[in-house]
Amino acid sequence: MLLEINATNPDQRKISQVVEILKAGGVIIYPTDTVYALGCDITNQKAIAKICQLRGLDPAKAMLTFICKDFSQLSDYTMPIDNQIFRLLKKHLPGPFTFVFNANNSVPKLLKNKKNTVGIRIPGIPIVRALVEELGRPLLTTSLKSDDEILEYFTDPEDIYQDFGKQVDVVIDGGICGNVPSTLVDCTSGEPVVIRYGAGEFVE
Repeated sequence: MLLEINATNPDQRKISQVVEILKAGGVIIYPTDTVYALGCDITNQKAIAKICQLRGLDPAKAMLTFICKDFSQLSDYTMPIDNQIFRLLKKHLPGPFTFVFNANNSVPKLLKNKKNTVGIRIPGIPIVRALVEELGRPLLTTSLKSDDEILEYFTDPEDIYQDFGKQVDVVIDGGICGNVPSTLVDCTSGEPVVIRYGAGEFVE
């Protein structure tokens, strides 16, 4: 299903429709403040396995990312965060950043990689926050990569639907998206280290 939802002013009825699909174990493709991404409920093992299959990922090796609605939900899945790192988060989130933390025991076993880390995002566009708010827990997410030699990421939802419409339950049309991923910052050692420069401008 291709479902049009305004990314900055989402229709709550449509958000609820998508969340019911997520709760039933569905996999969606949706816009973020960076690129289009695959998403599912972090508690549904079949949906997680499907996302990993679509992206060719091994959960034991990959660093999968949670989309959280706020700092409180973020801290539910990470080891304690010191004040310096927390100030850094407040400076950059919501926004186009992924922060990597040491995971705590609330992260589902299937999603624990060998390093026992978890990526956390709090995107800056309302559609994503609305989905997570309605779901009541984070979305598992991974960016949707393209095989195109020029564009690494899909930007047009109609192209996405053409390629993936039969493999996922919903493609959300939130308009044309960017093709630059989030800036990735590793905080597992207590000192922030940028491991990928992307859409966000990182300032310590």
